[in-house]
Amino acid sequence: MTLILIRAESQAKILNSLADIERHAKLKITGKPRIIDSEMADEFAKKIINDKLRSKSKNAVLVSVKEDVTRSILQIRNIHPPAHIMVISQEYAQWGELKKIYSTLPTLKGYYSAKKNKN
Repeated sequence: MTLILIRAESQAKILNSLADIERHAKLKITGKPRIIDSEMADEFAKKIINDKLRSKSKNAVLVSVKEDVTRSILQIRNIHPPAHIMVISQEYAQWGELKKIYSTLPTLKGYYSAKKNKN
């Protein structure tokens, strides 16, 4: 399981970024995206990049994708979503913390996968 943190100014930008992840990065989102408090997301992002953030987010979600970390990073690099997207690898201590709270977070309303299951 690969975790992706998405930080944005609005829910619309979050939804557009999720669509970009599926359509353009061709990553398979597993389950429903989970809403994470924007301040908490900003703190996790700061710790991961070990630097100040350019801007604070107003909305944030945590999403799980089927693909491995390396493929996820390479695919995300090729798209230009309207939000800040971070692929979080297991190398970071924050991965364990985020994985622990993932199932307790509320699901994002308004999201649906544009991909049809071909299995």
